[in-house]
Amino acid sequence: MAKTDFAAMLEGYSLTTAEILYRLPDHPSLLQSFIWQEYDLHPRFPRLKGFLDFWEAHLDGALFKVTVNHRSLIGPAELKLADASFALN
Repeated sequence: MAKTDFAAMLEGYSLTTAEILYRLPDHPSLLQSFIWQEYDLHPRFPRLKGFLDFWEAHLDGALFKVTVNHRSLIGPAELKLADASFALN
């Protein structure tokens, strides 16, 4: 049975986004951007590491730079208090 996103978050997974800059195989002086997004475990990022290992082993575009962002979606509630309340008829 597939694990739901919510169940994964309860186990510590958080939404992880990586921007991967890589060199084009035919034109190594040009860079291309690829966005990868998945639920992964912070701080080791095993899924991202597995994806990057696959990239280096099987794809021709050499990695130039990887920028990683993650957001823990389940955490303390964010509370904003309103200064005023208005009613419309």
